[in-house]
Amino acid sequence: MNKETKLRIHNITAKAALKFGSEVWVLKRREEQLLEAAQMKVLRHLLGITKLDKEKNQCIRQKTGAQKIVKEIKQYQKKWLQHVQRMDTNRLPKQALQYKPKGRRNIGRSRKRWRDQLHLEDQGTGNTPNPSGT
Repeated sequence: MNKETKLRIHNITAKAALKFGSEVWVLKRREEQLLEAAQMKVLRHLLGITKLDKEKNQCIRQKTGAQKIVKEIKQYQKKWLQHVQRMDTNRLPKQALQYKPKGRRNIGRSRKRWRDQLHLEDQGTGNTPNPSGT
């Protein structure tokens, strides 16, 4: 099987499995590293490269034309946010996005939420998403 066919199969199967349900994930650094490692393991296998060959990940990505999986997931999350913002207000995903719980949060560092993650990513670009849809 040639490289192009293997890459097409990778895009259909392995990449889809890695990205399944990722539109609402809150990724921590460790989880990002695990996703990248899984993707690189598949790409190395496709090219017949072992870790003993000491090829850099960047070189492998250039040979395959693959993008970082975490970058693709973040693009997918932004598309999902835009999709939810276009929804009618009576739709459940839009209601969940706009929901603001009453009461107080627990003591200590608060958990990172999906909304917070999108806000932090867009601070560097100057774009500020409005998750409330207003």
